[in-house]
Amino acid sequence: MQAKFKSAKLTINLKGYLVGNGATNWDFDVSPSFPTIARDFNLIPTSLYHNYTHSNCKVWFNNFKPMEGPPYCGDLWEQINKLTENLNWYDLYRPVYNAGGLTDQSEERIGKTVIGGVEREYKRGYTVAEYTPWLKDFMKFDKPQPVMGDAVSDYFNQADVRLALHIEDVIQPWEMCNGNANWTYAYSREASQWIYPILKAAGIRQIFYSGDTDGAVGLAGSR
Repeated sequence: MQAKFKSAKLTINLKGYLVGNGATNWDFDVSPSFPTIARDFNLIPTSLYHNYTHSNCKVWFNNFKPMEGPPYCGDLWEQINKLTENLNWYDLYRPVYNAGGLTDQSEERIGKTVIGGVEREYKRGYTVAEYTPWLKDFMKFDKPQPVMGDAVSDYFNQADVRLALHIEDVIQPWEMCNGNANWTYAYSREASQWIYPILKAAGIRQIFYSGDTDGAVGLAGSR
């Protein structure tokens, strides 16, 4: 990888990139940092948080490594998740009912737009289960889920918006995530962090940012 980026044959005109709420290192992201996030948002009692941290409990995302700490850490982890299971994980301040930009799944999920004189379809928004299927081992998807981003999908597929953004007609309608991809995930401790210094050494600018109300890959892990 490093040799490829240093090669004179590299033709990709990449100037920089953004990483938003990136899972960069499994030593910190998602499960290890979630108790801190829950405590910071007053979602769990301080006594539960102190019991968990003072016992040196640590649970890893997707059971990447065995749980650390005494056997009762599992019970404490279960209490933390039970107290927070009905929240909107992508915005801990946003309600999960049909308000605040969230649409019920029973409403129309397929939108239509005209591109180059041809009617095209797109998926309106995504649920948590659709957007991050890898959370299935971390969260329960047994209840109806609100749809997030349906208004954003409609906006970016408007003809005037595509024109303003100079999107050519050969480009497909915009969706929050490509549902046609066969996503597979491989886990290493560094997650995506390993590539950051390689890209930096190649002179590629980078911005790493996090939403401060995101519970899925929260600010505590990013810090």
